[in-house]
Formats: sequence, C-alpha cells, structure tokens
Amino acid sequence: MKYDQFNYSLKNTTAYRFCIIFIFILSVRSLMATVIPGAYQFSKYVPSLKGLKVAIVANHTSMIGNVHLVDTLLAQDVKVKKIFAPEHGFRGNAANGEHIKNAIDKKSGLPIVSLYGKQKKPSSKELKGIDAIIFDMQDVGVRYYTYLTTMHYIMEACAENNISLWILDRPNPNGHYIDGPVLDPKFTQSMVGLHPIPLVHGMTLGELAMMIKGEKWISKANKLSLFVVPVKHYDHNTEYQLPIAPSPNLPTPASIILYPSLGLFEGTIMSMGRGTQWPFEVLGAPWFHEGKFQFTPNDIPGKAINPPYKGQLCKGLHLDNFAYDYLKDYQKIYLLWMIEMYKSYGSKPEFFNSFFDKLAGTPDLKKQIIEGKTEAEIRASWESELQLFKKIRRNYLIYAHDETRGILHPTKTSQKP
Repeated sequence: MKYDQFNYSLKNTTAYRFCIIFIFILSVRSLMATVIPGAYQFSKYVPSLKGLKVAIVANHTSMIGNVHLVDTLLAQDVKVKKIFAPEHGFRGNAANGEHIKNAIDKKSGLPIVSLYGKQKKPSSKELKGIDAIIFDMQDVGVRYYTYLTTMHYIMEACAENNISLWILDRPNPNGHYIDGPVLDPKFTQSMVGLHPIPLVHGMTLGELAMMIKGEKWISKANKLSLFVVPVKHYDHNTEYQLPIAPSPNLPTPASIILYPSLGLFEGTIMSMGRGTQWPFEVLGAPWFHEGKFQFTPNDIPGKAINPPYKGQLCKGLHLDNFAYDYLKDYQKIYLLWMIEMYKSYGSKPEFFNSFFDKLAGTPDLKKQIIEGKTEAEIRASWESELQLFKKIRRNYLIYAHDETRGILHPTKTSQKP
C-alpha cells in the first residue's frame, strides 16, 4: 500500500497547521518589545482574506519568524493561488539583472510568475480569478532598488483589474534621512526609477504606496482598493537591522548603509565589489592606485555573473568600518567619493556609462561632476526639489520622523576615506 494512494501530505494535516501557528505565536512574543512588521499582525489582514482567492508578491524576506508568509497563510486556510516574484526571484538566489523564469515552487506547489525581465507587470490573464494581492518584501529605502518599481506595477495592475491590494509594511533601514537628486519622470523612467522622489526617500513601501495612489502616479489610481498594515513600535528614527539580507549583494548591515552612496557607481567604470565577499562594502578599480585594499572579482553563482573587472586585481577602499562609525549618522549620501574618483580617473567623460543618468534620475548630476562643481554647489541644486518632496511626503507618513535627530550619535568617527 502506498501513501500517495491517500494523497498523504504533512502540510494538509491539523498537526502541521498547529505547528505553524505555534511558531508564529512564539515569534510574535519574542518581538513584543521590539519592531513588529505588518506580516506578523494576522488579525489585521487574515480575516479579510478568508474566502478570497489570493496572489502573493513575495521573496525570501517575506518571513514570519522562521516560516515563510506563503506557508503561514496556507496553514491558515487562506486560498493562495499564485506567487509573483521580483528581481532575484522568489527564493532570492538570483544575481542582479539575471532573467528569472516562471516556475513552480517546490514546497507549496504554487505557480511562480516572474516580474523581472521582459514582463514587469501581471497580465489580466494571469490575474483572472484573483480577488486580492498581498505584497510583502523588505525594501532598503533607495529609489533605484527595484522592489519599489515592482510594487508600482502591482498597484497599477490591481487598479486596472479591480483587485484589492494589501501591503504588509516593513521598516526602512535607511528611513532616517532624505537626500539626493529627485528623479525627473520626463527625462527617464525605468526599472531603477519611476517616481519624482529623491535617491534616498525616507519612506517605507507602505508609505510610498499611499503616495503613489494619492499623487495618481498610476493609471486608474482612484479605483485601487489599497490597505496598508503598518509596522508596530517603529518610527523613522528607529534603528533597524534587517534579519535577512534583502538581496544577494546586500549581505551585511554595512552594505545596506553604503548602498545609497555606492549604488550610483553602477553607472561608472568602478567596481563596488560584486563578485567578491564584500559587495557594496568596497570601492575600487585596477587603475585606482591610491587605494590600499585589494580584491579580485569573479563569478559567484546566484550573486554575480561577469562582474566588472572579473579576474583582475583591483585596488581601492574597504568601507565597512566607515559605514558603522561615520556614514550611519551622516544622514546624506557620500558624494565626495564620486567627485574624487572621477578626478582620479583623469576627469574623462568615459568614467560614466549610459546607466548613470537612470540611476541619478536626471542628467544634471553627471554634468555637474564633469563641470567640476563642488559638493556644496551640487547639493544646493537639489534643495528646492527636496523641500517640495518633504512637504508632499508629510501627507503620507505613517510613522513619525524627526529629521534633525538621525538614528544614533556615535562616540567616535573614523577618518574620512
């Protein structure tokens, strides 16, 4: 006699469901005095989803304790029918820019539809029969981080297909400051930026969803039924270290702190350490002779494919201590690196590639650096648009923010590289 004759499966048993719920309760109890993400707050969204056919936009960060959101909801008898996956895939094991194929999740048996690559937005056919979508992913608070763009297209698809959208909010580890040029939608819109917001926007995805709907940055915005489950015990001055790396090349707290400043270098001939054990913690190139730290990029499955300067010895800076001791409380992107690296290369325009303007969101920053503008002059050119954004931002904040305070006051500062 074979077990499969009875379609035996542990996940279909009452015992399995009890275990999932028990693990969830233990996880919540351990977080009672700390930050509690929206996904943990079952009573705020699960009752409303009972009886509905649900799709989930999620990845490896969509965890409730040690259990994935998808598995948790299935154990709660929520009718999850489909998974939509962002850049890096549902399990978060794909390199940046790697094409993600549609697949079947081995654990749940649910179909996975990729929203990175040729298809960025669910089709009406893929949404047929779906009543609600849950969006739960960990963002890092930088405009060119693509989870925000994925959320935009999900919002638009929900509005167009009369599907309610639930954002299970999570903290922003860079949510304590606002800085950088504001994207000009008339100049560029791409996977790394769609909205007229600064490079560092100081908002959670839940707050940004409210802004996107409220400012009508999607078609049929008024038709979108949007529900945000807020984070408990959180404000924008609360220090928050992510329990799970949000993507393969942001593996440490230091890399997340450095990402707003180093991400722009994706649009240059510099290496940020992709293909090494220090992605977004180092900065260098073979021609950069002033740096004392050495590293050699190579392919790393699931993290880096043909990284810049593959197989070549690079010299540069290792910035992890600087991130913790200085940049964490700086409350600005560290623009001096870009200015000085450009000078070190000989002030040649080929220092930049065609991707830089998309990351910056404007052609002005590259022009200013080439023209030899000072950091103060460049920052002054951002000020009016930043002030306008901050004014609009206040209408959509869920969490308090004292812009003068930051998140810590370190007892020491490292020497500036």
